[in-house]
Amino acid sequence: MIDLHTHSIFSDGELIPSELARRAKVIGCRAIAITDHGDHSNIDFIVPRIVNVCRKLSAACAIAVFPGIELTHVPPEYICELSMEARRLGAKIIVVHGETIVEPVPPGTNAAALRSPIDILAHPGLITEQEAALAAERHIFLEISARKGHSLTNGHVVGMARRCKAGLVLNTDTHAPGDLIGDDQARKIALGAGLTEEEAVVMFKNSEFLLEKASL
Repeated sequence: MIDLHTHSIFSDGELIPSELARRAKVIGCRAIAITDHGDHSNIDFIVPRIVNVCRKLSAACAIAVFPGIELTHVPPEYICELSMEARRLGAKIIVVHGETIVEPVPPGTNAAALRSPIDILAHPGLITEQEAALAAERHIFLEISARKGHSLTNGHVVGMARRCKAGLVLNTDTHAPGDLIGDDQARKIALGAGLTEEEAVVMFKNSEFLLEKASL
């Protein structure tokens, strides 16, 4: 399992980064990204600290740990600006908190995110065909979520991605120890979302691609 969407105590997660990395390793994850929630108020605080700790954990814990950010409930007009700032600060995986149906995310977030230099649009809810086509055009991955609530539209996201040939990744959006999953559970979630076995294999290779990109 490669999990590119997790949270620590630097936002609303329950675990410090070292415990998060250790628990992910024990459950079978090969790599994680720590992508705490950020906006203008805290991005300059979170990202440099995550960059520093990920470097140390990757060297010591036998698991690749990548620094990231999840831009969350950011007004759409600021998403591009903050994405570039996060990259400048050292974020290797940039996630935007998409228009999940279980939170009041500002309308227009999906579209603004897909026009920005990001890697993953998380739990994009009832994403439109036009937005999915934009994701495919800009090589931004749409997330299939293992998280309760956000996962309610996984089937719709799969359908739009398939129709528009957009790439998918599967992440946990971990906030607590019990949110982490291994390969077997990830495969079951993928199939439950409507992917074929072959499509699931491609999706997991997309996560490999993002890891390689983040390692450059």
